[in-house]
Amino acid sequence: MPLGSNYHRDRKGNRITTVYKKSAMYLVSIVILFVFIGILTTIQPGYRFSSSTVTEWTSDIDGSIFLSLLGMENRAFNQVSPNNETLPDISATLFQIATSIKPNDPRSLLGNEVPGFSIFDSQILIAGEGTDYTNLPVESSPPLEEVLKDREAVIAEGSTDNAKEEEEKESTPSTGDSDVVYLYNTHNRESFLPHLPDVTDPDQAFHDEVNVTKVSERFADSLEAKGIGTIVDDTDIANVLSEKGMSFGQSYDASRDVVEEAFASNDDIQYIFDLHRDSVTRDVTTKEINGEPYARIMIVVGAEHEAHEKNLEFATELHYLLEEEYPGLSRGVFPKEGSGTNGVFNQDVSENALTLELGGIENNMEELNRSADALADVFSEFYWDAEEVDTDS
Repeated sequence: MPLGSNYHRDRKGNRITTVYKKSAMYLVSIVILFVFIGILTTIQPGYRFSSSTVTEWTSDIDGSIFLSLLGMENRAFNQVSPNNETLPDISATLFQIATSIKPNDPRSLLGNEVPGFSIFDSQILIAGEGTDYTNLPVESSPPLEEVLKDREAVIAEGSTDNAKEEEEKESTPSTGDSDVVYLYNTHNRESFLPHLPDVTDPDQAFHDEVNVTKVSERFADSLEAKGIGTIVDDTDIANVLSEKGMSFGQSYDASRDVVEEAFASNDDIQYIFDLHRDSVTRDVTTKEINGEPYARIMIVVGAEHEAHEKNLEFATELHYLLEEEYPGLSRGVFPKEGSGTNGVFNQDVSENALTLELGGIENNMEELNRSADALADVFSEFYWDAEEVDTDS
């Protein structure tokens, strides 16, 4: 074929111009593209690629790969890369995407093979002192009949006394008749081994009176002393479950009705806290501050609702305030989602709703009360600072 020719011959010797051939290829490509788009938009939703699927795949890809790809088009992105940054191995990345196994993270393999190990397949947003994947909060799920059993409980006199009122009450700001904080207990019968003399099994640490509700009452008293109107819900969720024939695993379904009703009937409520106690051991849930033991606090955020980022912002601010005033009291901020957990914890009703794990099965009321007072101290500072900002604006 002569140089500069704009055609060639097919098998039958017919001339076909290069321009026509390219046009035909473009036309076929466009048709294929539209057919592919049509398939994606018409197939049943169950067979479509969901955003969560794409998110799961791309979460296994090292972020530096995306940065490198952007840098190929715009060199400004390369300026933010560390000087010693090297492009991750492509074959390893493809292996991670195809198998969901990360060579540098044994949880990705064990979580799929060992029953119950999936609890460690979580992310810790902020790790407090000593917090890691070996001591995350344990969400116990005993049979409801164990929760409802009558047990003996003892509690020392004075260990549940009301919080001390402010000495200069006249100078303390107040919300007046407005109750702006709402406290409730989804697992209201969660109790503590030091107050159950006949119980040694953590799965049996439940009582109908000496339980986490007393911590809520102490927290409320401390908030009231700081001028913050507070409601403490006294619904026996365990009893509600029994009456409705529900299981312990449906506790959040039962408490949701209570929270929604309270939130709908009281426009003053701004903050909602669901108080629990953890099932991990004392060495994890106790911190000595100024020579006295405190029950540590883990802030749990349900990550399975659309607005959970707002809850995380509130949790993060509360954590750092606790760290500033009472170093080591906070165990961190733990976004919780996935199989084996509720994942929402009724926090979708408000961006200022949090689940707080105060102490654990081996903490006593004195330690819990100190933490409730400390939490009230820090939260009241946060609340009045926010109110001052709103007033100024």
